[in-house]
Order: sequence, then structure tokens, then C-alpha cells
Amino acid sequence: MTNMIQWEPFNELRSTMDRLFDQGFSRPWRFIASQDYQGSFPVEIWETDDAVGLRAALPGIRPEDVDISVVGDMVTIKAQRPAEEQQDGNYYEREIQYGAYQRTFSLPVNVEADKAEASYEHGMLQLKLPKAESVRPKQIKIGAGNGTNGNVLTPG
Repeated sequence: MTNMIQWEPFNELRSTMDRLFDQGFSRPWRFIASQDYQGSFPVEIWETDDAVGLRAALPGIRPEDVDISVVGDMVTIKAQRPAEEQQDGNYYEREIQYGAYQRTFSLPVNVEADKAEASYEHGMLQLKLPKAESVRPKQIKIGAGNGTNGNVLTPG
């Protein structure tokens, strides 16, 4: 004889709601798709020995509609995509985002804003932000001699 289990449609809903309240408010980002940049734009940030690089995807935005500012270890990118209205007909889909965008990033080190370089091609903004001299790696040369030079600290 086969045991039959009665299906309770609200048990599944209750379980989902319990997960939402247990985890959703303490970790709301888990409900946001990682590729959903609505009202924003995706970026890549990396570091080399002498600079920090940043690449931002800004398709459909003209270079003159982008503003970049750097203060210490913070970089802010503002962009504007003016709305384009359809003159006749009705929209079936409208997924292109219009308006103002802004993101601020904390960089891993201080950079020299006055030496920053920016380029923009095919909707991709590329920044090269040289690290501040004080945080760049320093190469120390070993001098020749027997180590009794008065400028070298010795124990004792």
C-alpha cells in the first residue's frame, strides 16, 4: 500500500517567507542578482605595484557626460544618460536606464589625482591612478663594503 501525502500549498509559501525574514533582512544582497546594475554601472578595479586601475562600462554615455573626481583613496564617477522619448507607438519593453548614475569607490591605497589618466572608447571608461609615492614599494640597494660603514647600524 502506498502512503499518500496531502499537498499543502501554503507550507511552501510559509517556508519561503520564513527564509526571507530569517536571512533576507540580515543579508538583503543575496536577493539581488550580481549582474543587475539597474541605476548603476559595473566596474573592475585592480592594483599593480605602481597604480590602481579602474574600468567602468558606460555604454551609450558620451565622454562629456562623465565626471570623475579623486580625493585621497576615494574615486567618484558620475554619468548622465539623457532620456530618449519614442515619438510614436508604445513600448513593449523598456530596459535601457536613463538619468544620472553615481558610484564612489574606496581604493586600496592613496593615489596621486593630479597624475591620473583617463580614456574612453566604445562605452568603456579606463582609469589609471598612480599610487602616492609614500605607498609605492621601494627598492633598497645593498652597498659594497665590509659593513663597518658609519652609516650602517650594528648591534651592540
